Amino acid sequence: MHRSATPWILTAAIFLAMLLWLLWVGRVPICACGYVKLWHGETMSSENSQHISDWYTPSHVIHGLLFYAALWLVARRSPLSWRLAAATAVECLWEVVENSDAIIERYRAVTISLDYYGDSVLNSAADVVAMWLGFWLARILPVWASVGLVVSFEVLTAFVIRDGLALNVLMLVWPLESVMEWQSGG
Repeated sequence: MHRSATPWILTAAIFLAMLLWLLWVGRVPICACGYVKLWHGETMSSENSQHISDWYTPSHVIHGLLFYAALWLVARRSPLSWRLAAATAVECLWEVVENSDAIIERYRAVTISLDYYGDSVLNSAADVVAMWLGFWLARILPVWASVGLVVSFEVLTAFVIRDGLALNVLMLVWPLESVMEWQSGG
């Protein structure tokens, strides 16, 4: 049986469009420091979200796990390639919105991310790849392992950097002074 290349082409086109949009709106291609690191572990730094991976990479893997689960629930009869295209569209939209001036200023106003100036284009691209990894893991892992991975990543990042996907969304949508104090070490 011949499988359509359309969803794969669409996935690549969405990814490329995100990269071009981020460049067009002025996001730096790589860290303004002038070099690229595989890992940057200092969250309170102007280099955070500027390199290939950082402490926020696990949240993008979680996106993939969650997108796979949501699409399995609502579109399980759709081919996997189309579900991946849909997940890519959502992740790329997340990256575009997250790197808009309004959201960057919101992060800086209501979270501990005072030095956050948006992601580099390289970091946004790597974030999408991390989502693809999570999507693939959700496809091959049993549900209990996927749930365990989400919980483990959230606990790990909460313990190490006092942040994570759930806390990040909470503080963006409904900032709590007590959470901000805890995140800042108070």
